[in-house]
Amino acid sequence: MNRHLAIIPAYNEAAVVSGVVAELRTHAPSFDVLVVDDGSTDATAAQARAAGAVVVQHPFNLGIGGAVQSGYRYALDRGYDVAVQVDGDGQHDARNIGDLLAFLDEHPEVDMVTGSRFIDGEVDGYRSSAPRRLGIGIFSTIVSTIVRQKVTDPTSGFRMTKRRGIELFARDYPHDYPEVEAILMVHAHRLRSAEIPVRMRSRAEGNSSIGSAQSIYYMIKVLLAIFVGLFRARPAVEAGDRAPVSAEASI
Repeated sequence: MNRHLAIIPAYNEAAVVSGVVAELRTHAPSFDVLVVDDGSTDATAAQARAAGAVVVQHPFNLGIGGAVQSGYRYALDRGYDVAVQVDGDGQHDARNIGDLLAFLDEHPEVDMVTGSRFIDGEVDGYRSSAPRRLGIGIFSTIVSTIVRQKVTDPTSGFRMTKRRGIELFARDYPHDYPEVEAILMVHAHRLRSAEIPVRMRSRAEGNSSIGSAQSIYYMIKVLLAIFVGLFRARPAVEAGDRAPVSAEASI
């Protein structure tokens, strides 16, 4: 067994999941591949297994946060040292996984690194629609203020964590739209995080679970979650206090 795990949350991604698994096996061979089939009604699980992934199946749909947490519980139970989240829709480029891992190796003080679409203006790739970029900008400003370091892509689900992050997310992970809240959780537990530039792609198939009609609802819900999260009780952190990563280390 490798000491690294790729977690792919997937819901009705039968058309693309085998390609995502194949890309990981080619470009991130040191990572075992786990697909969490979140109650799909199509052949997602069968396609993932045929491509060589281990599959955990939920009997019904829990949502993206529940699927990701199942992946982290799997990683914790089996003693993985590093876990990376990779979307099941083909948006994340497996060739960037080596960059995320190298950053963690070079910065042992960092617990989680996130792939950002917005750090480097020279990096080509999909950066979402204009309305969503506006929302991302609002979240970026709020989250950066709370955690006291620049966060350029708070809605990115392309993130890699070490053991402490695995332990945290296996125990407690936000469920509905978890990316923004997860950053605040890391900060609340005094873990250190950073971002590096990556290239992302548009969805290979299907549509996002957040349509244009849902964007305003999504923004309001996330903003409320941020506010509630500021007053949420957290378990004590076993390790000593950790300061945020400097802006220079985040880029």
